[in-house]
Amino acid sequence: MSTTDTTPDADAVPSRAVSFRISSDEEAEVESFRAELGAAPLPRHVAIIMDGNGRWAERRGHTRVLGHRRGAAAVRRVIRSASQLGVEVLSLYAFSRENWSRPPDEVRALMSLIRRYVRNEVEEIHERRVRFNVIGRFQELPAEVRRDLGRAMEKTRSNDGMLLNVALSYSGRVDILDACRALVARVAAGGLDPAELSVDDIAGALSTSGRPDPDLLIRTGGDLRVSNFLLWQIAYAELYFSDVLWPDFSNHHFFDAIRAFVQRERRFGRTSSQVQQAVSAPRDVKAGALAPK
Repeated sequence: MSTTDTTPDADAVPSRAVSFRISSDEEAEVESFRAELGAAPLPRHVAIIMDGNGRWAERRGHTRVLGHRRGAAAVRRVIRSASQLGVEVLSLYAFSRENWSRPPDEVRALMSLIRRYVRNEVEEIHERRVRFNVIGRFQELPAEVRRDLGRAMEKTRSNDGMLLNVALSYSGRVDILDACRALVARVAAGGLDPAELSVDDIAGALSTSGRPDPDLLIRTGGDLRVSNFLLWQIAYAELYFSDVLWPDFSNHHFFDAIRAFVQRERRFGRTSSQVQQAVSAPRDVKAGALAPK
């Protein structure tokens, strides 16, 4: 990286530019939406591809780095809203392994922004009982970034609220590859019979082991692709694409995505009539009636 690079560092931007506390109006918006939903089932796990920061900035004549900073405010909003709504798991695609190929000054600024965000937000995340977690090739991140992320994970480890997965240096294909390598090692050690290998074994070796797969995948920014995010895990996810660029993604846009989710019929390979029969079945029958197949 050139020592003459003049791209502003994220730490150099004053934090007073954004509020770090939720307003009473925002809380009221979420509570109003919860009342609107009534008994409709929320997605247990929401995954979001946060796309459009750079384009948001470029359209306004700003540097891409400013777009990423503005995107951080949208991250706060969605974490607060999802936690208040009762979503169990929120997974945010923050930085893919492919993103390492971006201009070095942008990567450097992103790493600095991640550090600043974690340092500024960990107290509120902790107060909300949110558990902070990182998925991806953690060891590929700079040492100082790993240190700040590690502190946040340790501080929130015992929290019993929403699990927040932040995907950094993440690749869905590599996630599957790493799982396969772990299973091959178990086979080599005599701990697993290849003939007995199951889908559950593979799922259990992924970075999201022990958590429900995403029910809803949201992508902002207008593109219609999943970009190597949670490829195994989104097999039965409902997909929702928004033209809104990530910095502009408001509570209302988030609520629209959830409205679309609750209006869809999730069949998991069954017919509509089978789904309706399962919905009207006694409670003890419903539990396993719509398991994915």
